[in-house]
Amino acid sequence: MKVEGKELAIACARAVGENKAEDICVLDVKGLSSITDYMVICSGNSMPHLKALMRDTEVIVQEKHGVKPYSGEGRAETKWVVLDYFDVMVHIMHIDSRSLYDLENLWPDAEVVEWEE
Repeated sequence: MKVEGKELAIACARAVGENKAEDICVLDVKGLSSITDYMVICSGNSMPHLKALMRDTEVIVQEKHGVKPYSGEGRAETKWVVLDYFDVMVHIMHIDSRSLYDLENLWPDAEVVEWEE
């Protein structure tokens, strides 16, 4: 059974949470964004933390849900990496980049999805 949409977004949020990502936010951007339905946005506090979040999130989601990202963009050194699951985009950002780009405010009408159990 393939996991998609909201269920996949929640799975991704929980995966980054397992690796101590900070300030995790899941946004439903259906109808607001032309590139995806859900955005998971989280922060890491160092380059090694960003690398671990990207690598381990990919592994956890694949092991638990059988879904691999279509692509991954960026490197930890850029302070912003993205895992693209098509229906869901996971933005893993250094704390400095997170406050600079302020992605949540690009979609002020997006519904915030509750992901914690």
